[in-house]
Amino acid sequence: MKSLIEWPKSGMECPLVDNQGTPRSSTNSSSSQKSQRNRKERRNRKRGRSSQDCRLERKEMKVRDLGLGYDSDEIVLFKYCAGTCMSARKNYDLALKVLTDNGSIPSRKVSTHPCCRPTRFETISFMDAQTSWQTIKWLSAANCSCVG
Repeated sequence: MKSLIEWPKSGMECPLVDNQGTPRSSTNSSSSQKSQRNRKERRNRKRGRSSQDCRLERKEMKVRDLGLGYDSDEIVLFKYCAGTCMSARKNYDLALKVLTDNGSIPSRKVSTHPCCRPTRFETISFMDAQTSWQTIKWLSAANCSCVG
């Protein structure tokens, strides 16, 4: 039989995951958890950000190739968000994943992890084929973050 998790007193956090989203074992001692966390923090500082982390990417594109119906050969810098957010998972995400895996909640209705999405946008202006200035609001990402 599994041991029950002892919940802390009111007002204290009780994360089942650490700050990086890694599940914690309820059987680890406090000193063992601290040493594991310190090793992980040192390792993460040495490596920096993973290439899979949520980040802003850039690509030069012709306006007409954006698929928004504008006739222009002008090239703009399109910025978009790419990468994963697995390190941003919270207890909610872990519990939801278990519930969808065991069929308690239909998986087609929910996302079980945070998504890399724009948190700010930029406006893009360009000249179309008829030499008129066009402006498109909220087209290009200005900042990305794990959302959800």
